Amino acid sequence: MTVPSSKSVAPDGPAAKPAAATDIHGRLMRRATYASVGVAFTLIVAKFIAWLLTGSVSMLATLVDSMLDAAASLVNLIAVRHALQPADREHRFGHGKAEPLAGLAQAAFIAGSAVFLFVEAGRRLWEPEPIEHGAVGLAVMAFSIALTLALVLFQRQVVRQTASLAIMADSMHYKGDLLANVTVVVAFLLVGNFGWLWADPLLGGAIACYIVVAAVAIVRQSLDQLMDREFPDDERRKIRTVVLDHPEVRAMHDMRTRRSGRTTFIQFHIEMDPQMTLVRAHEVADTVEARVRELYPDAEVLIHQDPEGIEESRPRYS
Repeated sequence: MTVPSSKSVAPDGPAAKPAAATDIHGRLMRRATYASVGVAFTLIVAKFIAWLLTGSVSMLATLVDSMLDAAASLVNLIAVRHALQPADREHRFGHGKAEPLAGLAQAAFIAGSAVFLFVEAGRRLWEPEPIEHGAVGLAVMAFSIALTLALVLFQRQVVRQTASLAIMADSMHYKGDLLANVTVVVAFLLVGNFGWLWADPLLGGAIACYIVVAAVAIVRQSLDQLMDREFPDDERRKIRTVVLDHPEVRAMHDMRTRRSGRTTFIQFHIEMDPQMTLVRAHEVADTVEARVRELYPDAEVLIHQDPEGIEESRPRYS
């Protein structure tokens, strides 16, 4: 069945994609990946020196986490660069799924670090060891907390503007780092002031538990995109309300939605007066598409126009 798509309008028409906003989002995402890699390698150097001096398992926990974060951030940088490439002949829907694939890779890195930390924390519980040069460790942790907090705040702003899954997953790493750094400070204070040697491995194990939870959340969101999960019901209701608000749209059906990286895909059928001309039906579809794009500026919207009352052989989706 031929679909008189609203995509046939001129590039400067009402449904044209806001290229300027898209370019800004792309630059923000690239800057976030560069900042992430830079912070990771800076923290690796600082924490490695501190771990050599202190021998703290909590310090080792944050060092391992930062090393894996650096690897994950490099994967993220490559994935974001690929995801930002425009659609081409072989990839008509773009390269957005590079982002959830990167999310799965990051989750694997995180899960691996959690296993290592559980093993090391268990060993230290069985054979407790004192923490040396606690002042050095505290200084490094203060530096790490300040640097990581600045990165997380920047990533939060980027995610708000771009809704990038890859940047969101990377931000989860560094939120975990932030918590881990604070935990290490607590461990240093407890061991240094009270001699509680068991506090260090227990808090290191707690960090590992948090890392596992973060990995599961990243996997879930990545699989949602890879499996083309539908939008939440409240978002679908918003789309339906906007579409049916047009006085010449009498009904709609077969709405399907999905996300691929920072791009959303929305398609549906609208039913109109059977006596309406093809030109007018096209104009109505253009107007409806423009209204939907006000809700989702980066969306690719496909609208099929049906005469009202025509039964279709295939099952309809709400």
